[in-house]
Amino acid sequence: MAKILVVDDEEKIRELILKYTKFEGHEAVIAADGMAAVEAARRETFDLIIMDVMMPELDGFSAVKEIRKTRGTPVLFLSARGEEYDRIHGFESGGDDYVTKPFSPKELMLRIEAILKRAKQPDAARRELWSKEGLSADATARTVTVDGETVNMSPKEYDLFFYMLKNRNIALTREKLIEEVWGYDFIGFDRTLDTHVKLLRKSLGRYAKFIVTLRGVGYRFEG
Repeated sequence: MAKILVVDDEEKIRELILKYTKFEGHEAVIAADGMAAVEAARRETFDLIIMDVMMPELDGFSAVKEIRKTRGTPVLFLSARGEEYDRIHGFESGGDDYVTKPFSPKELMLRIEAILKRAKQPDAARRELWSKEGLSADATARTVTVDGETVNMSPKEYDLFFYMLKNRNIALTREKLIEEVWGYDFIGFDRTLDTHVKLLRKSLGRYAKFIVTLRGVGYRFEG
């Protein structure tokens, strides 16, 4: 059983998510706005936060940035805005996933379970050191360094980077990457992968060249 903080200014959505999370055996705490979410995260420890983006007083992105100062809790953003800019902003703000409204409650539950599963299972395969030119990675410490400077990435950027690194020089299909890194495989989730690849390339700077796009297939990390 996981303890989940559900944050949304719409009562119907809060109640809907509350109903499904309880049905799956989880404990849920609700908050009606960003300020209440920050206070709840200070008082209690949660396994996952489901955060609406567009809320009065304090929006979801700002609330997560504040929570991230003291907590590393996984976050799933909910938003009626599904443009690439909004999704990128969500991931850069520390989100692990981004779901657009209206959403399927069953699909939302699958995403929740995928995040919780990833958070609980250590990846023993990450136990390695790697470097090439000015790019280096310590998988045990989960750190990436570019030209001697440590790079700060979102949780999913790290997951994607280390999975590609572990499978370097292998052609990875889009479906395989989504299934292995996110823990699910649904039609239409290519944008999530593309957004994270774009963010990852930005984080790697001139070493983004190691991530090669394979048209019609997916990506390959050359190293």
